[in-house]
Amino acid sequence: MSARIEDGGDRLIIWNGNTAKRGALSPELYACILSALEQAQDSRIRAVILTSEGPFFCAGGNLNVIIERRQISEAARRDKVDELHDLLRAMRASPVPLIAAIEGGAAGAGLSIALACDMIVAAKDAKFTAAYVKAGLVPDGGLTSAMARLLPRPLAMEMCLLGRPVMATRFADLGAVSRICAEGKALEEAMVLADTLAAGPRTAQGVIRKLVADAYEATEADQLDAERDAMAAAAGQDEAAEGIAAFLEKRKPVYR
Repeated sequence: MSARIEDGGDRLIIWNGNTAKRGALSPELYACILSALEQAQDSRIRAVILTSEGPFFCAGGNLNVIIERRQISEAARRDKVDELHDLLRAMRASPVPLIAAIEGGAAGAGLSIALACDMIVAAKDAKFTAAYVKAGLVPDGGLTSAMARLLPRPLAMEMCLLGRPVMATRFADLGAVSRICAEGKALEEAMVLADTLAAGPRTAQGVIRKLVADAYEATEADQLDAERDAMAAAAGQDEAAEGIAAFLEKRKPVYR
């Protein structure tokens, strides 16, 4: 099985299979991610976790498939890339936080998928790679945009121009990874994050997620307006009433 969705009650876990090809992208993985994002509209779902069946999170595109695309037109090749980009757009618009639990590493478009998540938990021996250049190709999947946001320019250039892998620990030092864990513990740590999210205010979390994501593109003036509108709306919600009451009463809030 190339990919499957596990329903964890208040979370969905997307398992990337295709272990014989180090978790390379597959139509089944695309379908599972899109299905999970649709299911996450249900108010009981508080997080979506992406992880792998095998020892490597995702090796990106299958080069055999890419070489076959030499036989189709450039316009048709653009359409194929847009399938990946539409997937990334859907992930960016997720109604709940996305968590990547990475063992082994992420390469190419697999790294794009990881960086499209809101939080990343990575085993300390995991490696991140953008080695398109070694195959005479260029990054896609929003990878250069994500790198520009998260990494210093020299490191992004080193990864993309030289194709050199970078350890997850270095990404963590730069703040691009949420948590580093022991080998084999990435999913366990991601579940802890999901537990924390599940105890919080779902509506406020969704608004916060959008505010932070939009801030990378918005002007300061537009962001101030967005925050004003969001705060005015949040202050009138039941979540705020419970959260404020719990704070004043020195107890843990109970969100429903």
